[in-house]
Amino acid sequence: MSRVDQARPRTVLICHHDAPLHLDGLARWLASWSDLAGIVVIEEPGGLLRKRLRREWRRVGLRIVDVLAQRVHYRLTSAARDRAWIEERVAGLRERFPVMPRVPTVRVASPNTSEAQRLIADARPDIVLALCKNLLAERVYSIPVHGTIVLHPGICPEYRNAHGCFWALANDDLDRVGMTVLRIDRGIDTGPVLGWFRASYDEVNESHIVIQHRMTLDNLDGIAELLRRVATGKAKPIPVQGRASHEWGQPWLTKLLYWKRQARRRRDATHHA
Repeated sequence: MSRVDQARPRTVLICHHDAPLHLDGLARWLASWSDLAGIVVIEEPGGLLRKRLRREWRRVGLRIVDVLAQRVHYRLTSAARDRAWIEERVAGLRERFPVMPRVPTVRVASPNTSEAQRLIADARPDIVLALCKNLLAERVYSIPVHGTIVLHPGICPEYRNAHGCFWALANDDLDRVGMTVLRIDRGIDTGPVLGWFRASYDEVNESHIVIQHRMTLDNLDGIAELLRRVATGKAKPIPVQGRASHEWGQPWLTKLLYWKRQARRRRDATHHA
């Protein structure tokens, strides 16, 4: 029997050091149904936030003021509550998946370093699960037998980039608030779509951060089953030809306020129906 025919595929996780939901919680989930053979922990050097903001400035110009205002608004209104919610969900994952094996781990400034590449190659994974903000080099994402997978917040191809759930909500496109399982290719969230997942949420009282996390956390059993099929070569890409595709940027405060106003109207209309 070949390795890919075995019940437990070999996996590697890539995530950030300051994302306990991934490094602690989802690592345990991954180890519960696969042989977690390695973890690449990204500790980004200082200055990357400034680089990302400069890139956003080149993209949107003076709209960057709207982006920065949203960041301040989030810190003042939602950040503490969201941290508490995440801590609660991590605790729940620890209880549900109490066993966390000792796993070869490397801490790097970027997942494209030679150290990260060596760990992944040595692990011989069937798939890599990349829960990170970084664009991976082809020499890294092409190592696993059945590809490197991302759990993308938002329904692709319509909502590409890291804030797909936010933009679907801000555009009143509620049918596309969800998560897409993608196999990485050379583009930005343009790889083959392997599955979509959706979950219930409270758009009036929850932030877009909590809502996008729900799309993954409330579907862990289904995602595990899909990733098992990916790791054995049985999952087939879903055709998306002819559908609109757009790469969205950082959230804007004006769009956030519009979304929340519309969310309250939708709630009130439901209550009065």
